Amino acid sequence: MCGDDRVWVLMGAPRGYDEDRALEGALRLFWLRGYEGASLAGLLCATGLNRASFYRVFDSKEDLFARAVERYRQKYLSFRDDALAEHTPRRIVEKLLHGLADLHTDLNTPPGCLETNATLSCSESDDVRLELIRSRDRTQAALEARFAATMRREPLPPGMTPAKAAFFVSTVVQGMAVQVKHGTSRRELRDLVDSIVASW
Repeated sequence: MCGDDRVWVLMGAPRGYDEDRALEGALRLFWLRGYEGASLAGLLCATGLNRASFYRVFDSKEDLFARAVERYRQKYLSFRDDALAEHTPRRIVEKLLHGLADLHTDLNTPPGCLETNATLSCSESDDVRLELIRSRDRTQAALEARFAATMRREPLPPGMTPAKAAFFVSTVVQGMAVQVKHGTSRRELRDLVDSIVASW
């Protein structure tokens, strides 16, 4: 353990260095503490590297974070692609939000969303924060495109355009991640999702 953070400590790096485990350890520290909250000392502990080895393996903290975020998306957010592949707006929303409710409250991972946690902890001018905002906007644009493509099979709620529906869902996604950090349970999140789907 690295202090109170539930991350893996890798001994003996870089000899016997395991990049997969190092990235997972860094990912979980960023997930728990946010980008700015993850100190260099914590990252050294999480990856099992000393300072000199850290900068040989990773160009910078920002480089490590970018790689951790990519791993997070591939390993933990694959259900988003499955949700976007659904054939009606309602099924897209249901699958996406239920998947996020389960991820945010998984007892085997830190609470909430790595990207949301990092965005909220970064300063206004931070390049990392701006990239995370661009990532959120790309996801929202993908939702809008899918709503536009699938609303021929099933209409959106009255008064909603694909853009408005995508913004609504994106806002709910952000709110769910924040609520979990304040102790909201999986059952409460899933009840929220069921209410949204029922009214859709």
